[in-house]
Amino acid sequence: MILVTGGDRSGKSVFAEKLASNYETVLYIATAEAFDEEMKKRIQKHQNRRPSHWDTLESYQNLAESIKQKQKDYDCILLDCVTLLLTNLLFLYSHTKDVEKMDFENLEKKLLQEIEEIAHICQKAKKQIIIVTVEMGLGIVPAEPLSRHFRDIMGTANQILAQKAQEVYFVVSGIPMKIKGE
Repeated sequence: MILVTGGDRSGKSVFAEKLASNYETVLYIATAEAFDEEMKKRIQKHQNRRPSHWDTLESYQNLAESIKQKQKDYDCILLDCVTLLLTNLLFLYSHTKDVEKMDFENLEKKLLQEIEEIAHICQKAKKQIIIVTVEMGLGIVPAEPLSRHFRDIMGTANQILAQKAQEVYFVVSGIPMKIKGE
């Protein structure tokens, strides 16, 4: 498993796609949902950049099981990205958009359990798995509770994934730096 992390717009997805392009058969797991026009354009930009022979699975639920089942059909699976995956699951599991009613302790347990399952499956995979995630811990402490809790969950999720990964890259300004692996 290879983990590719970095800030927003750092070039991590482009780098991950470049790594995946070394494989003949690729499944691209896209976790984004288009809730507005701007997000639709972002998704379209990612779609246009991918080779047409890559298969795409647009999903953010039950990904550990999907990866386990699909790995036999592909040389490489690229999951882009964990941050959107956890954002979507946070709102799915909370059953509310009212931050005051969210049980962050329970949400964190559920979200990190999902990440543990994904990391376990990916670590054991016989094919290459590339995972993209955002490194959120480099900025200021957010003012709102939702952002603080989410940042904390992402930090722990990224640590879990990095620990299980054979290689980890940190992408800054389009430049990948290998921080784990040979």
